[in-house]
Amino acid sequence: MAIRIFITGGTFDKEYNELNGELYFKDTHMSELLEKGRCKVPVEIRTLMMVDSLAMTEGDRTLIAHQCKSCDETQIVVTHGTDTMSETARVLAEKIKDKTIVLTGAMIPIKFGSSDGLFNLGSALAFAQSLPAGVYVAMNGRYFNWNNVRKNKQTGVFEEVK
Repeated sequence: MAIRIFITGGTFDKEYNELNGELYFKDTHMSELLEKGRCKVPVEIRTLMMVDSLAMTEGDRTLIAHQCKSCDETQIVVTHGTDTMSETARVLAEKIKDKTIVLTGAMIPIKFGSSDGLFNLGSALAFAQSLPAGVYVAMNGRYFNWNNVRKNKQTGVFEEVK
C-alpha cells in the first residue's frame, strides 16, 4: 500500500517574494521533491491546507486528525510548520492509535535551494515504513516520539524533552 502524504503548509512550501521580501504560499512542492529525491515509494498526496503553523487552529488540527484516521493508508507523512508541530502530534496521538504517522517540516523553504526539507522528507518516508504504529516527529535525520520532542528556538534544532 502507498504512503499517504498530507500537506499542511509551513516553511516547507513557502515561496519568497523578491519585491517585498515576504514569504507566502502558492502551491506545494511535493511532487518536485519526490522527483528530485528519486523516490520509488508509492505515495498518495493530498493538500489539506497551506498555513503557517503559528496560524494553525484547533479546527485545522482536528481536520488533519480526521483525514489521517479516515484514509485507507496506515503509513502517513504530514508536512507541517515546525513551530507547532509537537502540538499537532499530540492531537494525532490522542485520536489515532493504529497507524504510523510521521510529521516533518523544514527550517528553510525548499525554494531557497539549500533547504533541509528534502532530507527531512526522505527521512520521514523511511521512518513511516519502519516504525511501529504511533505518532512521531522526524527532523534532521532523527525521529522523536510525539510526547518527547520540542523545537529548541535558540538553536533551531529539534531535541528530546529532558
